[in-house]
Formats: sequence, C-alpha cells, structure tokens
Amino acid sequence: MSMPKTARALLLLPPATAAAIEKLGADLAVARLRRKESLRAWAGRLGITVATLRRLEAGDPSVSIGIVATALWLIQRDGELGRLAAPEHDQDALEMDVREAIELGRARAQSSAEARLRAAAPTDRTKD
Repeated sequence: MSMPKTARALLLLPPATAAAIEKLGADLAVARLRRKESLRAWAGRLGITVATLRRLEAGDPSVSIGIVATALWLIQRDGELGRLAAPEHDQDALEMDVREAIELGRARAQSSAEARLRAAAPTDRTKD
C-alpha cells in the first residue's frame, strides 16, 4: 500500500520549517487568547471545527494554507502573504539571473571579438 502524496511531503518537511510552522501555530494561539476568544468562537470565525483549530495552533503542517491565511486575516497579518515568495526577494533566483547575464555578456564579447578578427583578417583572393 502506497503512502498518500501529502503524507510523503510532510515526512520530507525540513526540521527548521516544521519548527517555524509550530511557532506560527503557537503565535496564532497567543493572538486568539490575547483577544479573549474561545476555541469555539475563533473556529466559528474561521469556518473550521475546533479540532482543526487545535491542529492549527499545535503547528500541524497538514492544515490547509487557506485556513492559515484566514487566521492571519483575522489578526490583520495576511498582508504579509503577498511578500513571502515575491520574486524581488528570491535571492537564489536573483543570483542565478546575474550569473546568466555574466555568461551571456562573456559569450557576446567572445563572439564580437571573433567577428572583429574575421573582419580584420586578409582575405585570400586568387585571380583566375
């Protein structure tokens, strides 16, 4: 019997990521408690069951990202979602773009130098 894809993905979750999800859940629980909201009331506002809210607050990584986003919306922190994976903050991709630009520049410079050499080379014209 094969394991569901989701379960496999959760097994591959990096430890630091799992810890960050747990901290997010705990932080969301603190936000709820600071607002003096019960589990039942908060779950109702999220449109989920109390059991799912408990899983969210425990840092269960299988809780839907939509539920996490709604919980962030409840505490007015959902605006951060649009910046989490913004291309302008993707350092690895930016470095790859720079490396590709450097390689392209070198290739063009090489091609240009070769073209200049060809143009400057005497031509071998034989008369009939």
